[in-house]
Amino acid sequence: MAKTKKIIHIALDAMGGDYAPGDIVRGAVIAAEKGDVEISLVGLTDVIKAELLKYDTINLPIHIVHAEDIVSEGSNPALSVRKMPKSSIATAARMVKDREADGFVSAGPTGAVVTAALQYLGMIDGIDRPLIGGAIFDTAPDTVVFDCGVNMDCKPYHLLMFAVVGHVFCRKFLGIDRPKIGLLNIGAEKDKGNLLTKEAYPLLEKSGLNFVGNIEGNQMIDGRANVLVCDGFVGNVIFKFSGSAGLFHDLAATSGNKQGGGIIFGINGIVRKVQGSSRAPHVSATIHQTKEAIRTGFIDALKAELRGVTKRIKV
Repeated sequence: MAKTKKIIHIALDAMGGDYAPGDIVRGAVIAAEKGDVEISLVGLTDVIKAELLKYDTINLPIHIVHAEDIVSEGSNPALSVRKMPKSSIATAARMVKDREADGFVSAGPTGAVVTAALQYLGMIDGIDRPLIGGAIFDTAPDTVVFDCGVNMDCKPYHLLMFAVVGHVFCRKFLGIDRPKIGLLNIGAEKDKGNLLTKEAYPLLEKSGLNFVGNIEGNQMIDGRANVLVCDGFVGNVIFKFSGSAGLFHDLAATSGNKQGGGIIFGINGIVRKVQGSSRAPHVSATIHQTKEAIRTGFIDALKAELRGVTKRIKV
């Protein structure tokens, strides 16, 4: 007898985004119609009900979870989450903490989403900063960059953690068993670079990962490395340059992306930020991608890899 897949439960912030709640609710309906996912729409009950009445949802696994407040764009993220514990973002994050949902998705303000995730879910042991990353080059879909812009002032240990995240990302989302790890630098020699890269190099050598050494800017998309490790300053420059040069693979906005982009990595749970301008088809696709990310067991795999690396380098 074939094993039945576990139904994944997603908490979806129905109030976040430029086109909320209409396109958020519509996206949830599209995703639910495809089956294999349960969705809790989190927000103002009356508003969500009015949107759901536009569709035939009687047999769909969609629920409403009431939240009293909405975090608006431009508000202070830390203050908003603290002062509005019953906001749709905070409520969705708390559902994951309380194991009422397997993951949560929001098109709301990024700062508030990250703050709520940190407050209610915390960081994975061994990672002290959230990060973003993934495949950003259209011409090199098996090459990922970590960090793409969250962490500007890093220590060598942070680059090692970025490498571990990239390693597990490639294994779980790209199917690469032993991804090649490269340290972005200004030269191939071990002693090249600034103090950060010079001190990160020996950590990567001892990590047990498939570290292939320094990767220069003209080698980023030639397949020499699957994971390009850098601080967020460098990563953000690459991210924005690739967009301006037409090389860009949007981490969060490509509807067909099955590579985990848009996840806030390092959080002790699957949290996915979707662009504020997202319309219903992209919301639906993001729900599907979040479901698949949960199914991969990414969080448990990352924790296991971190334990191994930490032991090898005796951090």
